[in-house]
Amino acid sequence: MLSVTIITKNEENRIARCLNSVAFAHQRIILDSGSTDRTCEIAREMGAQIHHSVDWPGFGIQKNRALALAEEPWVLSLDADEVLSDRLQQQVQAIVASDGLWQGRRYDGFWLRRHSRFCGKLVRFGDWQGDRVLRLFRRHCGKFSDDLVHERLEVQGELLTLPATLEHDSVDSWDDGFNKMRRYAWLSARKLAAQGRGSLGSAWLHGVWTVIRGLVLRGGVLDGITGLKIAWLNGRGSYLKYRWAGLAQAGKLQLQGDLE
Repeated sequence: MLSVTIITKNEENRIARCLNSVAFAHQRIILDSGSTDRTCEIAREMGAQIHHSVDWPGFGIQKNRALALAEEPWVLSLDADEVLSDRLQQQVQAIVASDGLWQGRRYDGFWLRRHSRFCGKLVRFGDWQGDRVLRLFRRHCGKFSDDLVHERLEVQGELLTLPATLEHDSVDSWDDGFNKMRRYAWLSARKLAAQGRGSLGSAWLHGVWTVIRGLVLRGGVLDGITGLKIAWLNGRGSYLKYRWAGLAQAGKLQLQGDLE
């Protein structure tokens, strides 16, 4: 009745918590893209179905590949660093059992409220403050966009936001956050370059604006040192994606070899 899809690469420190939070699912699918740690071994021991991808086409296409492996009428798409709270587990099970019925009305997809943590600390303000993500849907009603990064789930039908929360342990350490920022910046730069965008000037403009937006306009400074670190990472990532997008093609190819 419910398929859970998760794309992975080197997630041995996170995958067990994620899979434990959806132990009630009828099918749990791992689509791995070249893990060199124990990610697949751990997931297999926990009863998940393991599939492998020999290439990396970007987040959107990869998530559609995982979706194609789903067999149940309802799908929950998760990232390996996400965990369903106890209350959200109950709500998802109730929705699947009733075929989308919630408070007397039937829906085709559900947004999940998400709370993020940075190095174990809950983020209350700034760009990482509580958001919502569309993740639970009828299989035949949804698909992901083909974006390399920041892909979107597109669901045809009635949608609703659930009150319970999805816990997001996005960054375990400063090194983890820095490396993730660079990877995402490079993928975003490739998209910008294809649109003919990117330059040193736009890099500085977007980088500075991102820091001001996160710290001041969205109150990130209220999260103290954590807020400052997140604002710096976001600002640096914004700078890099516009700067890299403006590089000469030879430079991009060298950078691609360093980051992928």
